[in-house]
Amino acid sequence: MASKRSIFEEVGEGQKAPVAPTGGGIDARPKGARRGIRLWLIALFLLVAAMIAVGGLTRLTDSGLSITEWKPVTGALPPMDETTWQAEFEKYQAIPEYQLQNKGMTLEAFKSIYWWEWGHRQLGRLIGVVWFVGFAGFALARQIPPGWAGRLLLLGVLGGAQGAVGWWMVSSGLGGEMLDVASYRLAVHLGLAFVILGFIAWYVFLLGRSEAELMTARRGREAKLFSLSTGLMHFAFLQILLGALVAGIDAGRAFPTWPLMNGEFFPADAFYVPDGQGGTLPVWHAFFENPGLVQFIHRMSGYLLFIFGIVVWLKGRKSSYQATRSAFHAVMAMLLAQMVLGIVTAITAAHVHVAITHQIGAVILWVLILRARHLSQYPIAGSIREGTA
Repeated sequence: MASKRSIFEEVGEGQKAPVAPTGGGIDARPKGARRGIRLWLIALFLLVAAMIAVGGLTRLTDSGLSITEWKPVTGALPPMDETTWQAEFEKYQAIPEYQLQNKGMTLEAFKSIYWWEWGHRQLGRLIGVVWFVGFAGFALARQIPPGWAGRLLLLGVLGGAQGAVGWWMVSSGLGGEMLDVASYRLAVHLGLAFVILGFIAWYVFLLGRSEAELMTARRGREAKLFSLSTGLMHFAFLQILLGALVAGIDAGRAFPTWPLMNGEFFPADAFYVPDGQGGTLPVWHAFFENPGLVQFIHRMSGYLLFIFGIVVWLKGRKSSYQATRSAFHAVMAMLLAQMVLGIVTAITAAHVHVAITHQIGAVILWVLILRARHLSQYPIAGSIREGTA
């Protein structure tokens, strides 16, 4: 039974102080080392981007088949003396690229292409070590945010798969009469690299804000713009794969003219692929092995991508958020620059400097599209007073 209250007692006297309100469930969850993991992922992103550039130079310098064995661990050490160098050179002399294309190459010339491929593989090993050390360190310290362990582990799995795909690609050029790796395997290898780069970039964007901020931002999601940017992302990825097919058979050097291809809109003999015995291969081979048809498809796809990019940009420039509008302006600017680079690459017969700039441009465009897509999903609300809404 409650005690009687004195008529002289102040109201509220003897009562417990009100409990301060607590944050929501999301704010109460352990956050982990979001900033540290983000910095680690940025480092991985830069390494993977460098890997794509070095891989492109390895292809452009015809260095990819200079190492004929896959030794993930012991292969980290390059030849240390002339005897070992000679042994590596003799292995290279046994493959078709040397016998049919580089007959008479000197040991010194071989060393120059060997170092490109060795550097490419060494960079891959470094990426693997950086991923493993970072993942293990954050896991042991229990600093991985809830729901992020699987995402970060996925990067390691994809990286391991990329190493296996790389050898699968190289092995295609070591036998028969192949002078280069199979173009479709090169496309798979490059495509997977862009997938890994895309995941890393997306995770970096997500970790740039707290879970609570992301949940709040998603309420302003622009669904139509997100859908269009997703379509642009897929279209750009297709164009990247087509570019790999062009690089795989040196199709970029076959028609150094623009806008026509050696005076023709559609190249002659586009569906002709010799079988090496006086006959022709089935028509479907032309889509991977005929330089004229492969470059024509890449050009047409590039034009369509540019047109679709304009459509997406026109929608993006009407976004309610300044940051989103700016992101789509950046996409459109890079898309224009990339198209110009593609034309210059064609008319210079894939000059090394121009071609590698074109490939780096693809990386930049890819990330800008992902950023615009991210901001369509998680827009940044601005200030009406400052005019940044």
